[in-house]
Amino acid sequence: MGKLFGTDGVRGIYEQELTLELAFQLGQAGASVLGKNAHCPKIVIGMDTRISGRALEQALSDGIRSVGGTVICVGVLPTPAIAVLTRQLKADAGVVISASHNPYEFNGIKFFNNQGFKLPDAVENEIEAIILEKKAVTLKDGGTISQFEKPEVYYLDHIKKALKDDLSGLKVVMDCANGAAYAIAPDFFRSLNAEVIVMGADPDGKNINAGCGSTHLEPLQNRVLKEKADIGIAFDGDADRCLAVDNNGNIIDGDKIMNLIAGQMKCSQTLKKDTVVVTVMSNIGLDMALSAVGCKTIKTNVGDRYVLEAMVEGGYNLGGEQSGHLILLDHNTTGDGMLTALLLLELLKKDGRDAYTLGNLMTVFPQILVNAKVGNTKKMDYLKDQLIQKRISEVEAHFHGQGRVLIRPSGTEPLVRVMIEGQDQSELTAIAKELAMLIEQRLGN
Repeated sequence: MGKLFGTDGVRGIYEQELTLELAFQLGQAGASVLGKNAHCPKIVIGMDTRISGRALEQALSDGIRSVGGTVICVGVLPTPAIAVLTRQLKADAGVVISASHNPYEFNGIKFFNNQGFKLPDAVENEIEAIILEKKAVTLKDGGTISQFEKPEVYYLDHIKKALKDDLSGLKVVMDCANGAAYAIAPDFFRSLNAEVIVMGADPDGKNINAGCGSTHLEPLQNRVLKEKADIGIAFDGDADRCLAVDNNGNIIDGDKIMNLIAGQMKCSQTLKKDTVVVTVMSNIGLDMALSAVGCKTIKTNVGDRYVLEAMVEGGYNLGGEQSGHLILLDHNTTGDGMLTALLLLELLKKDGRDAYTLGNLMTVFPQILVNAKVGNTKKMDYLKDQLIQKRISEVEAHFHGQGRVLIRPSGTEPLVRVMIEGQDQSELTAIAKELAMLIEQRLGN
């Protein structure tokens, strides 16, 4: 990964890591690379509700216009809406100004190509090289900027096509995280005849994700119980994630949502290759629940970009993460919280069982995480240490398919993370500590 782009664009604290100068440079370089085949590249820009959004939008727009680009500003909208608009407006690229689930002090800039897909590493590296190596770009006059009226209509009409019935009879508490979905999600779900009680829909530029949304579910859990609602729905700041709370106040995480949607797609024969693409952090309970209905999983590294890459390469149409970042490739090219909520609510209405019962169709196995202190230069050596590998094989054989071992070197700290998953929490804790100690003894300084 480069020095600017992370797993989800360029992100940092506003005016420290992510400056207006850098935003200008990203606009200039991004338009040069993504619009290289266009005489006048057309780029859609959207954002979440952070106080820094407008200033970054202006800096980005100035950078794009400096190379002759046309900027279409669509204002505050969910990240997946920008992917849809980029395609439907036949733009050369889309840009989202958001730091997703992070606090308001952070912001980010992420690009979509003309098909609404996040950029591959090679294209990000090309943009990055222009900035870091101070490569010359061709400056042009004539760049313009305009505001697009009612852009949400395109997005809402698009995701509504995924629904086969309305949502009448459902009582839903919806937490919009004071983020990108606050202005469109409640009315959209009400238009489908759901009764919607709203939380987190009063943004002030600084309260995005603050004690609300998918990263802080306790207020939603309490409100669902108080209102005697059928279900609670929580988005994150840019609404590309969705988590849920059942009618008893229990969390329905991304793994459980994927299990339900995959089961529905399997029954309707729309789940391609009967396979769901997940990351290595998904609970083994998801594998077992899917296996019970004739489905399987393919695992990738952590990060939605890796899930999407595997989906595209393998021809799969459902994938996602435990965090609630689900990709439904038949309907959109990126994680889409409102689309996920739409399908989950339709499933709840049609099934007849309550959310508590549906959530418990998947058993969540305990996960124990223990860190082993290992120098940065030795973090990958566990792969070739025969004693460590022998012990991992012994533990996995002991579980007989009812548990697993996951070793993950930290990307930022001198640590190797040991995660053990299975049925007996006390046994898992002992095994995880013992394996972490072995790794420290063999590889530690």
